[in-house]
Amino acid sequence: MRFPGFIEEWQTKKLGEIIDFKVTNSFSRENLNYESGAVKNIHYGDIHTKFQTLFNITNEIVPFINEEINLQRISDENYCREGDIIFADASEDLNDVGKSIEVVNVNGEKLLSGLHTLLARPKENIFHLGFNGYLFKSNQVRTQIQKESQGSKVLSINVGRISKIELSFPDLKEQERITALLSLLDDRIYTQNKIIEQLKTLIKGLCQKLILKQVPNRKLSDCVSCYSSSLTESNVIDKNGVYPVYGASGIIAFTENYQINKDAVLIIKDGSGVGKVQFGSDKFSVIGTLNYLTAKSEINLRYIFFCLKFFNFEKYKVGSGIPHIYFKDYGESTIFCPSSEKQDKIEKLLSTIDEKINIGKKSLQKYEIQKKYLLQNLFI
Repeated sequence: MRFPGFIEEWQTKKLGEIIDFKVTNSFSRENLNYESGAVKNIHYGDIHTKFQTLFNITNEIVPFINEEINLQRISDENYCREGDIIFADASEDLNDVGKSIEVVNVNGEKLLSGLHTLLARPKENIFHLGFNGYLFKSNQVRTQIQKESQGSKVLSINVGRISKIELSFPDLKEQERITALLSLLDDRIYTQNKIIEQLKTLIKGLCQKLILKQVPNRKLSDCVSCYSSSLTESNVIDKNGVYPVYGASGIIAFTENYQINKDAVLIIKDGSGVGKVQFGSDKFSVIGTLNYLTAKSEINLRYIFFCLKFFNFEKYKVGSGIPHIYFKDYGESTIFCPSSEKQDKIEKLLSTIDEKINIGKKSLQKYEIQKKYLLQNLFI
């Protein structure tokens, strides 16, 4: 895929021919803080989890290096500049090894590249600012980095090996067009995430105020009945059908038959996500790591869903390795369960917000699919 008017061949060069690597530090999280300091630090964990592809220091929360640490030995050329690319050189996940950001704004602040990172700086002015951020996210480059990574449990990439990969890139004008398109899409993804997070904060606050902070008056077991399943993931994973099967992460398969033909609150009873709830409707099944709860008389089941969405299951967890919760224990907890009319009013309000969150997530998924498609097709 190319923008109209661009027909010139792209250049192809090895990374080591056009990029120099600078010295990084090895300060751990214990050497960093979020309160004060003169120099900020890029930690590899933040590249994996939170920093945007185009790193703008004014939009990111970046830790400071503790002031008692002597930084005089670090020369000026090893401080980050606009146009630098920073790689996380280690990961337990092949998809994340060599994950990178491009620095597009340091806002006059002092910034260093830290533990388990590689700091790369183009030798010449051959890249439009921001282009490398996306180039290094493209399939063509990511595949090469993954092939050059080493290790078994923890994968890593070093300067020597990453320098071997080939980069293909067009002239500056075409780079600018590509960067503008992808950065606009990134901005929309960022905004969509913010909208979803604000709605999640709103619904959590309302659940706390309208339900969890009210005086409990009924046992959960008086409001719902609890059932279990003997299905395993291996029983259903390769099946073809129309009825969904729910697991800890949501719908994991579709089968020709179903277990349940009514609304139910699905709750994870085993594993790391223990206590997380989902809502199932119509005809479906669940695997054995979930319980499903159905409503008793005069109970609005979606109201119960919101009661349990932010419920604290900690005191009901048992097991030293894999945590478990049992309905015989948490079913004895008391919840605020008002009249049917009031349940309906609270549920209707919360469901309106919950639906907006679900719509927002679907939109976000579409933007992310679009970005993935462009990263596959805009780069040679």
